Amino acid sequence: MSTLENNTAPVEARGEGVFTPETTVRWAIPLSLLACVLLAFFDKISIAALFSDSHFQQAMGIDFDTTRLGILMSAFLLSYGFSSVLLSGLGDKIAPLRLLTGMMVVWCVLMVMMGFTHNYTLMVTLRILLGVAEGPLFPLAFAIVRHSFPQHLQARATMLWLLGTPVGAAIGFPLSIWLLNTFGWQSTFFTMALLTIPVLILVRIGLRGVQLEAKQAPTQQSQLTRRAARQELFVSTHFWMICVFNIAFLTYLWGINGWLPGYLIKGKGIHLEHAGWLSSMPFIAMLLGEVIGAWLSDRVDKRAAACFISMAGAAIGLTAVMHLDTPLTIIAAMSFSTFMWGVGAPNIFALLAKATHPRVSATAGGIFNGLGNFAGALSPAVMGALIAFTHSMDSGLIFLVVMATVGCVLLLPLLKRY
Repeated sequence: MSTLENNTAPVEARGEGVFTPETTVRWAIPLSLLACVLLAFFDKISIAALFSDSHFQQAMGIDFDTTRLGILMSAFLLSYGFSSVLLSGLGDKIAPLRLLTGMMVVWCVLMVMMGFTHNYTLMVTLRILLGVAEGPLFPLAFAIVRHSFPQHLQARATMLWLLGTPVGAAIGFPLSIWLLNTFGWQSTFFTMALLTIPVLILVRIGLRGVQLEAKQAPTQQSQLTRRAARQELFVSTHFWMICVFNIAFLTYLWGINGWLPGYLIKGKGIHLEHAGWLSSMPFIAMLLGEVIGAWLSDRVDKRAAACFISMAGAAIGLTAVMHLDTPLTIIAAMSFSTFMWGVGAPNIFALLAKATHPRVSATAGGIFNGLGNFAGALSPAVMGALIAFTHSMDSGLIFLVVMATVGCVLLLPLLKRY
């Protein structure tokens, strides 16, 4: 599971790692991270499958209180965002395998505790703790890939572990519902806890020997270098422009995830029995976009341009959707939009790697991921408010188009440099 490709790239700039003709690229690294992201995504969404289960509601003592049920997801998202920003620096200080092992053990324990919980307040608390424990995952995965792969392979390596999100949604919801209907609500938590064991074994094998820096005791000079890199990061205009672009990027993702089925049914009059399978097509297109976008961009190495084209294409697709009437053309335009978004998903991390110092990879990734998820998570609520105010489903898509346009404008100064 280790060596699949020889890397003949020259030494990377800015301390990205020394890659010589003898250096081997270990594709087991992103595959291990993929398993981790899948597991974490299962843990995130397992609670959503329980919202309509009367036994779970009775156990929590809340009946069908949509506000309190929603808080179970919102509590996780808020703590996840805070943790991604505030704890991401741990990835720059603690060995990746040690940190990731500790995180996964905490996930496992928390899922077991949720399975035994019959108190709403305690369940909310455990969801908050789960968000804190999962927050550093994406920044850490970004840092590991950055230090383990040369730039001409980073988008493909990033794409491999990013696929954990769409694949996790495709597998996690049916799995959780089957467990719920077959064994009861507690089984969803216990099964996720059990899945931690094989994934942890895979991670221990796939990430062994991975280091973000050379194996040497920290010196005063290295500490000064890291401190200087952090200061450079916080005053970097380009870094903050990329972070704001990511807000627009994730606003699209959360908005589509929240409102696509409703838009097809209420906004376009597509019958409910058809919307089920039709609404899955754009997400399949998104996955294909991630794969193709990663491969093309690694060959061209124009990360900012790839992100710009991705977001512009997504906006154009949504604009077309609003002007079409037949179900097949609507889905085709929506699928084009999500495909184009998918093209940019692995490239935005590669763009971040180009624009930031390698010594603060986890810190940069944490701020980038945390801010994006904070703002992106508000997208469904903003779209809902706009739809209620205007009495038009199209107003939600217009909001996404405007955000995409803002993101594209922000990237204009970066196109030539990155």
